Amino acid sequence: MPTHSLAALPIRRLTLRDRIACADLSEDRGWPREEHKWGFLLSAGTGYGIDSPEGGLVAACVVTEYGPQDRPDLSAIGMVLVAERHARQGVGRRLMRHLLSVLGPTPLTLHATPNGRPLYEELGFKVTGRAEMLRGRFTPDGSDEPESRIATRAATAEDLTGILRLDEEVFGTDRTPLITRLPAFADQLRVAQDNGRIIGYAAAWPNMDTHVVGPLIAQDSETAKALLASLAARTDRPLRTDIDARHEDLLSWAKEHGLEYCASNSVMTYGIAELPGDWTRRFAPLTVAAG
Repeated sequence: MPTHSLAALPIRRLTLRDRIACADLSEDRGWPREEHKWGFLLSAGTGYGIDSPEGGLVAACVVTEYGPQDRPDLSAIGMVLVAERHARQGVGRRLMRHLLSVLGPTPLTLHATPNGRPLYEELGFKVTGRAEMLRGRFTPDGSDEPESRIATRAATAEDLTGILRLDEEVFGTDRTPLITRLPAFADQLRVAQDNGRIIGYAAAWPNMDTHVVGPLIAQDSETAKALLASLAARTDRPLRTDIDARHEDLLSWAKEHGLEYCASNSVMTYGIAELPGDWTRRFAPLTVAAG
C-alpha cells in the first residue's frame, strides 16, 4: 500500500472485539500473541487502531488513564505496534501524534524498546528511568536459609480497600478501574501484612507459558522478596517481571534465584519531569503497557 494511501486511513477507537486482531498484529511483529493481556488492556483502557483495507490492523496501541475520569492525572501509552508490511512508513509517528492531540495536556508515560525510543524522543518524550525484564524458573532458598519474617497470604475481597489505598499512595494517582480488575485477571493476588496492616501486594497473571509478576508494591525490598517468593511457590510456570532498575537489591536477589535478564526498556515521560508517587515502594508494574 503506497504511503499516501496509508495516511488517508482513519484512526479509530478499538473495542474488546478487536482483541484477536490486536493479537494477530503482535504475532506479525514477532511478539507473543498475549490475547489475555490485550483483553485486559482494551477493557481497562482505550485502544486506537488503523484498519487495513486488506483485513486486520495496520497499527494499534492502548492508552490507560489514571485519576479523575474527566481530567486524568496521568496516561500510559503501550502496545504501540505497526504491521511489518507497513513498517518504516511513518504510521507509528502518525498514531503517536494523534494520541498527543487527543490526550492534550495530560502528562504521559511509556516504556520504550531500544527500537522505539528514537521516535519517542523526536516527539518530546524524555528518559526518566529504566526497567529490566527478567524471566525464568524461580528456585527457592535452601532449607538451611532462614524463612522470611514477612507474612504473606492470599488477598480477600475485604482487602481491596486497603490495596487501593496503598496503591494510590505509592503510584501517586488513583488506579481503581485497573486494580479492581486484578482479581478476575490474575491467577494469584497476595498481600503482605504487618500488625494487620497491608504493607505490600502483588499479582501473578497468566501470559502465554509464563506467569507475569506485577504489580509488585511493597514497603521495602524484603517485603518485595517475600511476595515474589510466595507467588513463585504457587505456580509451575516460569516467572516474568519488569523490575525498576533502581531496585538493585531485588534484581540481584531474583537473579540469584533463577530469573535471568531478558531485555531492558527505557521509562519515558512527556509533560512531567518524573513519575508521581513513591518509586522506592514501586518495584514492578502490572504490565509495562499500562505504566
